[in-house]
Amino acid sequence: MIRGYKFLLRPTARQAAALGEMLRDHCSLYNGALQERRDAYRHVSKTTVRYGDQSAQLKEIRRFDPDRQGRWSFSSQQVTLRRLDKAFAAFFHRLKAGQTPGYPRFKGVGHFDTVTFPKDGDGCRWDAISHDRATRVRLQGVGHVRVHQHRPVRGRVKTVPVKREGHRWYVVLSCDEVPVEQLPPTGAIIGVDMGVAHFLTTSDGEHIANPRFHQTMADELAQAQRHLATFPKRTGQRTKRHRAAARKVAKLYAKIRRQRTDFHHKTARALVAEYDVIAHEQLNTADLTKSPAPKADPDAPGKFLPNGAAAKAGLNRSVLDAGWAQFLGILANKAESAGRLTIPVDARNTSRTCPECGHIAKENRLTQAKFQCTACRFTANADHVGATNVLNRAGLALCDVA
Repeated sequence: MIRGYKFLLRPTARQAAALGEMLRDHCSLYNGALQERRDAYRHVSKTTVRYGDQSAQLKEIRRFDPDRQGRWSFSSQQVTLRRLDKAFAAFFHRLKAGQTPGYPRFKGVGHFDTVTFPKDGDGCRWDAISHDRATRVRLQGVGHVRVHQHRPVRGRVKTVPVKREGHRWYVVLSCDEVPVEQLPPTGAIIGVDMGVAHFLTTSDGEHIANPRFHQTMADELAQAQRHLATFPKRTGQRTKRHRAAARKVAKLYAKIRRQRTDFHHKTARALVAEYDVIAHEQLNTADLTKSPAPKADPDAPGKFLPNGAAAKAGLNRSVLDAGWAQFLGILANKAESAGRLTIPVDARNTSRTCPECGHIAKENRLTQAKFQCTACRFTANADHVGATNVLNRAGLALCDVA
């Protein structure tokens, strides 16, 4: 089994400066490679430059600029070039599929936040036990950086990305051959209905409240964003006050993200510990949060009819604030590591189907919270009905497999 471990780094001031230089130099390498591809295609009779061509130039680049490019890991620089190659591969894939292509863009220093070492021992070394009994990770050009290891690492360390989030630095270990820590069986099966009024409702009738982290901090975040907006967007040199305002906004978003992730982990862990099989709706958050298409007014060319965009925008914010996709991913990972089973089922009409008689109608759901079947008059909480239908569909799926 493959598992990732994310730990906070505690670099010294000198090491933090070296980490920042490492990101800037890798960003410069990425942008230079992108510029080479653009120039070759535009000016050299549409010549295509590939990863192999640019990787072969690394030795010469390192020899030409030993103070910047030559001090970092050769393998990590190859990963940066592969990152650009993947961006171009995705661009051509979208182009062939008829989608909006999105040509690869240059990266600003503030938007290039990760350097990946592809192998433990090649430019980096994960030292679980060092001479001073503190966990450290050795990075070429930076040194032995102290790690706040809050849980043991199991399996074999493969890749070692180093990531910056605001003013914090993290190391993310990707490990394989991680043993399954199977929990004792409980014999229980549950259906889960994701929602906005409640974060989730189980088929047992339990409601877990939606914490709404973004909405809770909306006023403070809006004030920080208004302050940031007072500075001009296009200036040759960012001022100290502008950088402080931008850090304030980033800090608030980081806090919301950490709160949401912590809530998802704790909720998923509670479900995995109590149930052997967990059924949930198969949701596509990207499609659910799309803006409604504009409606042209046939009687007035160039004008549009109301399409409910404002109301849909509010719903989209609530769905994204709940973070359904992240939670379901965390739930699947925890279930796999504990030897549990998760079953995604078709989400269509789960809240409009009567669990008693099977009648499907839009009118069955009277309000956000109330369900009343128009055929048999069965009445219940709408979210509970959705979770029950999810459980029933998972039972049918288990019967088909058996």
